[in-house]
Amino acid sequence: MKIAMIGGGVGGMMGALYLTNMGFDVTIFEKEEKLGGRLTFVERDGFKVDQGPTIVLLPEMFQDLLQQAGIPAEDIELLLCDPLYSIRFSDGTVYTKYPDINRQLEEIENVFPAEKEGFLRYISEGRKRFEIGKSSFLEHSFVNKADFFTAGNVKKLLKLKPQQSVKKLTSNYFRDERLQLAYSLQSLYIGGDPFRAPAMYSLVPFSEHEHGVYYLKGGYGSLIPTLEKALRLRNNLTIKTNTAVQQIVTEEGKAKGIETAEGYEAFDGIVYNGDFPGIEKVLPEQKKKSYTASSGCVLLYFGLNKVYEEGNVHQFFIGDSYEDHMDDVFVKKRKTENPAIYTFHPSKIDDSLAPEGKGVLYVLVPVPSGTDIDWANDSAWIEKIIDRMEDLAFPNFREAVEWMEVRTPTEAEAFGLFKGGSFGIGPTLFQSGVFRPQVKPFKTDRLYAVGASVHPGGGIPIVMQGAKLLAEQIQGDFAKERGSV
Repeated sequence: MKIAMIGGGVGGMMGALYLTNMGFDVTIFEKEEKLGGRLTFVERDGFKVDQGPTIVLLPEMFQDLLQQAGIPAEDIELLLCDPLYSIRFSDGTVYTKYPDINRQLEEIENVFPAEKEGFLRYISEGRKRFEIGKSSFLEHSFVNKADFFTAGNVKKLLKLKPQQSVKKLTSNYFRDERLQLAYSLQSLYIGGDPFRAPAMYSLVPFSEHEHGVYYLKGGYGSLIPTLEKALRLRNNLTIKTNTAVQQIVTEEGKAKGIETAEGYEAFDGIVYNGDFPGIEKVLPEQKKKSYTASSGCVLLYFGLNKVYEEGNVHQFFIGDSYEDHMDDVFVKKRKTENPAIYTFHPSKIDDSLAPEGKGVLYVLVPVPSGTDIDWANDSAWIEKIIDRMEDLAFPNFREAVEWMEVRTPTEAEAFGLFKGGSFGIGPTLFQSGVFRPQVKPFKTDRLYAVGASVHPGGGIPIVMQGAKLLAEQIQGDFAKERGSV
């Protein structure tokens, strides 16, 4: 059976590994000159820094899924970030997160002494919610909607409190607004608004303590050559780069093949691995649907003539008003003059990313998607970001900079990300779980999808889990067809 994989991002590559393991012949069609999608490096003068994702969450799931796909455990080296990261609030308070609960309790006693009991409840109840979320929702697809709306599932769903926002849930445990923020900002990892994203996404900050925050040695972008090497060893796998798919051809409600500049090619099944709303461009007969985009990012990449040994690999710096910043990003769709920023300085634990004695730094600022704001040419706004970094954590930063590159939602949208959002469609209530596009998204037979905009959602390990669900769905569908012949 021949499967066309439209797109060679992480979801497409992992899906191809699972499917070839199952005996399918897979051809990957990638419009760019190389595989990997948004998981790549910015490279210059012997420096390399991850362009997109930076942290590895759910490390056991991440490693287990790779091994199931045929990647040897020794090919992947994860480094625990300890401390996990620090958060500097606008009043100067610094709160640091640790993988060890006892050390975290000490930190809470030092910084927020009245919040110890609430934190213990947060961890205890979070553990129960995580088990429900993982077993009932993360590990299942809902192609058949009735599989979701069972009495048992609805009961479990209600325990995840979807009617509350992530921020509202944290207020059940913490009285201090700063600590509420420290355990709700993580919904931005998948482009969601902490003040509006459903509380089920509070499982992300819980997981940081329970499972750790890791860094993939060599950078997240180094995962792609590892996956590609495994793919090229498969004799039932073909990779076609610089080959954009122009149309998915259907006939009588069934996907039959694809058209590229080279012409038509028939396939037994077709998987779309682009950002899901983009499927409308190659499937013109499909009724258009409205989606809410995730947040965008302005990303600054730096090559430095030094490594900053002080401070943590991951740091968050909160602006004057986090709530106003999120309102600007998700509601008012405008620029925030003093936004929250995230910095990633992997050279502190990995000397392979830059020439000897030098380092790289990555800065992320959440911004609106779907606007015509010209971020890259607002040098004054970017200079203010650098001023804050220099004042708060990176002394004499400008003197250390050898080069800088900027990436904005404009470039993200040109690359193919929906409305320039960096994380697929947004994790709103009605774009989560059963309401999110599924691995079999339409009634069109033999047409499938995988990626950050498809259930179970964004984040590299979660997309990889989606690839596994995809392969299982295809295998089951084809087995059922063979059995009915």
